[in-house]
Amino acid sequence: MKVLLNDGLANEGIRLFKEAGIEVDTKKRDTGQLISEIGEFDALIVRSATKVTKKIIESGKKGKLKVIGRAGVGFDNIDVSSASKNGIVVKYSPFGNTNAVAELTLGLILSISRNIPQSHQSLKSGKWEKAKLRGTELSYKILGILGCGKIGQRVGELARRGFDMEVFGYDICPCFESSIKMVTKKEVLSKADYVSIHTGGKNVIVGEKELALMKPTAYLINTSRGNNVDTKALYHALKEKRIAGAALDVFPEEPKAEGADFKSGLGNLDNVILSSHLGASTIEAQRETSAEIARVVIGYLLGGDFTNSVNAGESLDLEEKPVYPLFIHHRDVPGVFANIDKLLADNDINIRANYSRQIGKTGFAISVYVLHKKVPPKIIKKLNKIENICTAKV
Repeated sequence: MKVLLNDGLANEGIRLFKEAGIEVDTKKRDTGQLISEIGEFDALIVRSATKVTKKIIESGKKGKLKVIGRAGVGFDNIDVSSASKNGIVVKYSPFGNTNAVAELTLGLILSISRNIPQSHQSLKSGKWEKAKLRGTELSYKILGILGCGKIGQRVGELARRGFDMEVFGYDICPCFESSIKMVTKKEVLSKADYVSIHTGGKNVIVGEKELALMKPTAYLINTSRGNNVDTKALYHALKEKRIAGAALDVFPEEPKAEGADFKSGLGNLDNVILSSHLGASTIEAQRETSAEIARVVIGYLLGGDFTNSVNAGESLDLEEKPVYPLFIHHRDVPGVFANIDKLLADNDINIRANYSRQIGKTGFAISVYVLHKKVPPKIIKKLNKIENICTAKV
C-alpha cells in the first residue's frame, strides 16, 4: 500500500506508516498532478495547503484511493460531499492540537487583558508607558465558551483551575458530560467577561447581533475559524468601544506563503491583538497530530477501523438506527460466512457489521453479526444446521 503525504508530515507519523509496511511518498503535487496521479495511492493525507477537489476525488476513485486524511482539526479544504458520493472515507485528527490551541487561547486572553503586546511594542520603540496600559485581572471573572468540544473543554479547564474563572458554555449539541455550566448562547454573550470561540465550520458565530449582546467591558477571542466572526461588525464594535477588545488568531482570508503580505483594518485599532494562526503551531502539536492521523489511516487501511471518520460513523451508535446482535460460535474455516450471509439475505435480514475473532487455540471463532432486523427462532434453527456452525443465538 502507498500513502501520499502532499503537505508533509512530522517524523512520528512517517515512522508509523513505515512500521506498518505502508510506502510513503512526500513529493508535493499541484492540482493537475494530483488529478493525474492520485489513483496510484491508497491514501492521501493533507494539511491546510492542499485543496482536495471533486476532480481529484473522482480521479482517485478510478484508481486505488480509499481514504483521505486531514492532519488537523479542520477539513474545509476537502470536498467531503464528493468523497462520500465516491465511497472514499475522510478522516481527521482533532485531538493532537487540543492543548496547543487551548494554551494559545489563554495566552491571548492574558495578552489582551494586560496589554502585553502593546507594552512590548512601546518599549521596543524606546517609550516607557505604564499608566495608559493598565489592565484587568482574569481571576474570578466569567469566561464564556461558544463551542464546547475538546478544545473548548480544555480552555474551560485551564481557566477554571489556573485562574478560578467561572466558565459558561454554549454548544448546539450539548450531548456530552461537561464541567462547564451549559447555558444559552444569549446568556454566554451577555454575562461573560471573555467570549472565546471554538466552534469551527464556515458560519458566522459572532456578528453584529451577538456583539450587541456583549458587555462594554467584555473581550472577544477567536482561535477557531476566521469566518466565525464578522470582522466588519467587530471593527465597528471595537472602534466605537462597544466592547473592550478582541484577540484574533484566525482570519477570513489568510496568506498561504510564509512571509507574504497581510493587511487587516483591525490592525489599526489599539484594543485588538492579532497572531498569525499559531493555534496548532507547537512542536508537540505537530508531533501528536501527525501520529494521530497516521494511526487512524493505518487503522482503516489495515483493519477497517472508522475512528475519526468525518463522513462515516465511528460507531453504530452514531447512525441512530436500531440494531440486533446475532452470536455465532463456529469453526474458523472458509465458507462459513458465505453460508450465513446467504441465509440472512434470503430472509431479508440486512447485515450492518460483522465482528469476528478466534477463540482460544482450538480452530474455532466467535462472530457477532449486527443486524437491522431481529432474527426469528426459525432462522436460528436453520443457522444451527449449517455445516461448521456450533451454536447460533440471539
